[in-house]
Amino acid sequence: MNSVYFDNAATTQIREDVIDSITDVMRNNFGNPSSSHSFGRSSKSLIEHSRKAIASCLNVSASEIIFTSGGTEADNLVLKSAVKDLGVLHIITSKIEHHAVLHTLKALQKEDGLYLSYVNLDAKGEVDYSHLETLLQTEKKTLVSLMHVNNEIGNILNIKHVADLCKANNALFHSDAVQSVGHYKIDLQDVQVDFLAAAAHKFHGPKGVGFAFIRKNSGLKPLIVGGEQERGLRAGTESIHNIVGLETAMKTAYNNLDKEQLYIEELKQYFIDKVKSDIPNVMFNGHSADMNKSTYTLVNICLPIPPKKAAMLLFQLDLKGIACSKGSACQSGSNQNSHVLSEILSDEDLQKPSIRFSFSIYNTKEEVDYLIDVLKAFTQ
Repeated sequence: MNSVYFDNAATTQIREDVIDSITDVMRNNFGNPSSSHSFGRSSKSLIEHSRKAIASCLNVSASEIIFTSGGTEADNLVLKSAVKDLGVLHIITSKIEHHAVLHTLKALQKEDGLYLSYVNLDAKGEVDYSHLETLLQTEKKTLVSLMHVNNEIGNILNIKHVADLCKANNALFHSDAVQSVGHYKIDLQDVQVDFLAAAAHKFHGPKGVGFAFIRKNSGLKPLIVGGEQERGLRAGTESIHNIVGLETAMKTAYNNLDKEQLYIEELKQYFIDKVKSDIPNVMFNGHSADMNKSTYTLVNICLPIPPKKAAMLLFQLDLKGIACSKGSACQSGSNQNSHVLSEILSDEDLQKPSIRFSFSIYNTKEEVDYLIDVLKAFTQ
């Protein structure tokens, strides 16, 4: 049986150079970074070197990078502190954000009386920027939280336009960029977001580490308290090997970005062409088939299969050795429809199976051919 991994939006295979850097640190740099002796200073030096390297990729100051356990913690840190410490009373978001944002905002609405607004979306899940501008016309202190690249349908937000709208209306802007950091060049001097979240495992780094970009003098306070690590914004002994792994993954991603992006773009286009020709009436969710309006790393398709047969699709794909997803990995095990697709699909189309296939440099056209053959056999 073939073994094919098309679930890179959930997590990616760790690069060999990342594994090498992690294991080297684990063998040779075990000192606590907060210790004043040479072992501790050596570990601290590695962390600060990583911080500078990551900051350089985004064109920001090292002091603006705060290491976290991943995107979810970074989102929580920013959103909770914005309400509790910065006096934000109104947050504008969309109904197709990651649950790390949506569930956090719902909790803040319940606990702190946060006023929550949802920007309108069109039938493809694209943000209505005119409506966003209207929502920004308020005297309440406001923060906008919109993801850069949607993790299920791949839509790309015009992040610079949103940042400019926020600045013009004295609002703060937070973006979950978990699906875009490591895949797109982001110059945060040009794109004036106030806060941004990223996770290493989305671009061939280790799980359990990420970072929050927090612009200077933000006034944010820690979500986790205890020690003075991470400029006092994230207490707890740092995971040095993971931080160095994050640095290696990010530098490798950006050093090879143009070449790897071209390879994956060609693979995605090949998949789109094959599925259109071999499976009549297939539908592409959101802008995922549009190479200009969606990320090059994923496609989300709705297959013309009756509901009873559809219930077995993921199981059958797994039996054939194909890894993919019906939505976010954080929803695995749930029988509910994707909250993203529920916002943009008709009730009739929601009864059909929608599958997300996401690609990386480790995938091949031969794997796409095998996948299409399996899908074609199942839909006939």
